[in-house]
Amino acid sequence: MIPLVRYLCTVLLLSQRYLAPVLLFLGLVAVLTSSDTGPLTATYASVAGVMLLSSVWLTMALVALEDRPHRAIVIASAGGDLRVLVATVAAAGVWCLLLAVVGVALPLAFGAHSPGPADLTLGLAAQLTCAAMGMGIGLVCSRLVFRRQGYALAVALILLLAVLLSRGVSPVNLMLTRLQNTPDATAALIPTAALFGTAMGCLAAAVALTQVISRRRA
Repeated sequence: MIPLVRYLCTVLLLSQRYLAPVLLFLGLVAVLTSSDTGPLTATYASVAGVMLLSSVWLTMALVALEDRPHRAIVIASAGGDLRVLVATVAAAGVWCLLLAVVGVALPLAFGAHSPGPADLTLGLAAQLTCAAMGMGIGLVCSRLVFRRQGYALAVALILLLAVLLSRGVSPVNLMLTRLQNTPDATAALIPTAALFGTAMGCLAAAVALTQVISRRRA
């Protein structure tokens, strides 16, 4: 599994398809956090929202690295399409984790904050929650599910709006609303951790759904 994840990350680097979502993440975080003096919880809520968008794009780009014949070769050498799918999710997770570390650090460099351990942990947890949801959306909107990219982009936009705006249902909406209204990072840590678990469950469901649909299409 680890060699396959390393292979996918290497191919993503060589293809440079990571550049667009990474530059989007860095640019938006810089704009949203420049000269920021508000509570870090609200700042990290904004960064997490950027992570949601970037992780969708990054996952869709990672799935689309190889054409169908090359992917078939990778599946055969890896021992099954599920292994390749899980490795793809793991590779996307590695990239999102790296971005999340940057997303924790940049607001401290651009703004005037005095963070504590709870603030930094909350910032990382919030971004990883959005990353899990974003990777799930990226999977179900990837070319493994949709043959036409226009349909995939339209569904991705609908799902993004749904997870951002569905009050009381979406873990992303619940988390971002709480972070915007709770300046105390310590008080927001446990609820955010619970929502991270929910987001990981949604990601697992997205993996299962993508696997079923991609096998039917094969």
